[in-house]
Amino acid sequence: MNREELLKRIRTIELTSKALSRDIHDGQYKTAFKGRGMSFAEVRDYQYGDEIRAIDWNVTARYNTPYVKVFEEERELTVMLMVDISASFFYGKEHLTKLEKAIEFFATIAFSALLNNDKIGAVFFSEEVESYIPPKKGREHIMLMLDKLICAQPVKKGTSLGAPLRTLRQTQKKRTISFLISDFRDATVNMEELYLTKKYHDLIAVKINDPSEETFSFPGFYQVLNPETGEKQWVNGFSAYAKRLFSKDYTQHHETISNNLKAKGIPLISLSTQSDIIKPLTQFFKHRK
Repeated sequence: MNREELLKRIRTIELTSKALSRDIHDGQYKTAFKGRGMSFAEVRDYQYGDEIRAIDWNVTARYNTPYVKVFEEERELTVMLMVDISASFFYGKEHLTKLEKAIEFFATIAFSALLNNDKIGAVFFSEEVESYIPPKKGREHIMLMLDKLICAQPVKKGTSLGAPLRTLRQTQKKRTISFLISDFRDATVNMEELYLTKKYHDLIAVKINDPSEETFSFPGFYQVLNPETGEKQWVNGFSAYAKRLFSKDYTQHHETISNNLKAKGIPLISLSTQSDIIKPLTQFFKHRK
């Protein structure tokens, strides 16, 4: 999918996701993501059952009648989207690449956050941080980030999940809603980096795969290339053993990531390049209630 097609797709996402975004915003977004705290709203007359500690003693003394402080939750949030742009994320056998599916997810979350008047920022990474975009509000800012993501040309090929997480912790001192979007094909992945980040931020993992990574269905002998390391290997597509080994590698990787994230209390959204994102995203928000 070229740049013009992607931009056209994003405009379609913006239009079609408005209904979804409103549903998420009105029915799920607010309950799924809590505000940063409570802010003072007003004072009112003391009523039976109010807590003594809520009394505003200055106003009470001034008017010689008890008043209490009323607080409301600070709804404005900061949403950070950390997107893998390593070489493996440009892979997709048929419809979309993993990066293009990530762009769809990015757009849907960003437009949902826009409805809540939240700030949105981004980190694009390979084996290092390729681009950091500070959080701001507004549609123009979202379109700028999406355009930059569409045109991404990473300097490095490998993947380091630790790089964006460290950048997040260094740049965002207040708690954020942070999505780590990747295929998690990182040989050096350190789960402690994710757990440390979770202590300070609301971290959600988004794993994107292509169905062709699950099963090897090509009859014949093929030379496969690891796009991140450059390693080449011949594969016998006629061999039932090779096919089982191929599927086993994917299953083990997925289960290891899922189990490790679950053990650290980090929610996981699993997406496929050939499936709609609406169902898994809606399930995620319902589960967060």
